Order: sequence, then structure tokens, then C-alpha cells
Amino acid sequence: MAKEILTVRDVDEEVWKRFRAMTEEEGMKTGQALSQALDYWVNEKARRRVPDPRRFLRVGGIVKVNGRVSWSEEADKTLYGEGT
Repeated sequence: MAKEILTVRDVDEEVWKRFRAMTEEEGMKTGQALSQALDYWVNEKARRRVPDPRRFLRVGGIVKVNGRVSWSEEADKTLYGEGT
């Protein structure tokens, strides 16, 4: 991973001090700990993402004459954007 200097504004000073203290206790570099924290936050947000109810309007007709019926999969695909 290439080293890059980043500047972040509006970080709460008390939170930053506690974060730095914890990284020292764990014997981690600040960048490593910050990367882990950012990764956790991004993944948690993605996991808790609430589907946009407007996407539900794109669900196709329910009656299918030919082929396998996969209503649940179609609803998931439409609501959650899987495969798009």
C-alpha cells in the first residue's frame, strides 16, 4: 500500500485523543487502526442499508406463464439493486 498523507477536518479532539491512546495500547500504527475503523464503518453502513421504497415500483408483473417463478429474487434484485 502506498503511503499517502491525508488531512481530515472537523475531527473531535477528545475522540481523537482516545483513539490514539487505544492504538498505542494495542501496539498499532494510527493509519492501520484508522483503516480498520473506516472499513468497519463502511461495511456496517452497507449492511444496514435500507432499501429505497421507490424501487419497489419497478417490480415486474407477478403472473408468469413460462419458466420458473422467482418473486422473492426479483423483489430483492429490484429493491436492493443486486446485479445492477
